[in-house]
Amino acid sequence: MTAILPLAPGSRIGILGGGQLGRMLALAAARLGFDVVVLEREADSPAGRVASKLIVGGYTDEAALAELAASTSLVTYEFENVPAASVAWLTAHGVEVAPGEQALAVAQDRVAEKTFLNAHGAPTVAFAAAATPDEAVRAVARIGAPALMKTRREGYDGKGQRWVEHAADAAAAFAELGGVPVIVEAAADFVRELSIIAARGRDGATAIYPLAENHHEHGILRRSLAPARTTPALNDQAERIAARILAGLGYVGVIGIELFEMADGRLLVNEIAPRVHNTGHWTQDGCEVDQFEQHIRAVAGWPLGPTRAIAQVEMLNLLGEEADAWAKYAAEPETRLHLYGKRGAKPGRKMGHVNRVKSL
Repeated sequence: MTAILPLAPGSRIGILGGGQLGRMLALAAARLGFDVVVLEREADSPAGRVASKLIVGGYTDEAALAELAASTSLVTYEFENVPAASVAWLTAHGVEVAPGEQALAVAQDRVAEKTFLNAHGAPTVAFAAAATPDEAVRAVARIGAPALMKTRREGYDGKGQRWVEHAADAAAAFAELGGVPVIVEAAADFVRELSIIAARGRDGATAIYPLAENHHEHGILRRSLAPARTTPALNDQAERIAARILAGLGYVGVIGIELFEMADGRLLVNEIAPRVHNTGHWTQDGCEVDQFEQHIRAVAGWPLGPTRAIAQVEMLNLLGEEADAWAKYAAEPETRLHLYGKRGAKPGRKMGHVNRVKSL
């Protein structure tokens, strides 16, 4: 089905992926009058249960992709590890997919990502690629220990990475990560972790949200505070970085950009995520238009909405059995509860989040 943009209410938008981000995108799309079709491998998924249609199949299953193409006007995705081949297949069959293939290709390979960022005026830590144990040793020796070794592809929430304290330990770390190609990154002596959520429309217009300050535990985001306490100079620096990335990718949609604030005031990009982002969940209760509605607006060719903060928010991820305390959170007048409808709480699994709201 060919997309006629801007997409009219009543049209169908496809989403690759059925997790919590897909669920919140589907709910935002419904508010704007769109129906959502989800392609997901599992028959019982958070997004599938709120979609108007669920297609159960693998992301590279051509029959499932063909059904998605026939059922929707355009397609987006909820996570960056959707196979690039799926997007390529849809595009080759005349389906509009946003964000596009370049954003996926860059985000799925950490070496390609950092190479792209540096080439577009978005600074990062020093890095080196390695595909063998010997190359890993040389990479750590060149970058300097301690260094962070990560698999080039996949890995999230602290998975797929190891700290290497000495170059002599690099070969062992490489083996522990499965002997697959890796990136070796210099340690970042940062003051704090920040992130910025940004959007770009089909007309090239951009909308950028206030910075969030983020705190991680065991590689998993624990909480975000937003808007972060910053200076105008820091805000300007972050917005310039976001604008360069969006323009360099020819991007359409919402993107999450994780940043390190260094002691000298510089910002370094840690990584990008071509999708709505956990550190942007605060916008659901802290902004006039949240990141999920903004993404739907962007991909549908609608005008982007305002990003002004209307409240101070502390976003707290609910991991595992913490979501069982829903009644307590629901009773707190300043707390807004967002549960994902996942079946079965596991340690470290994101089951929901709360936004604690205060007046600015």
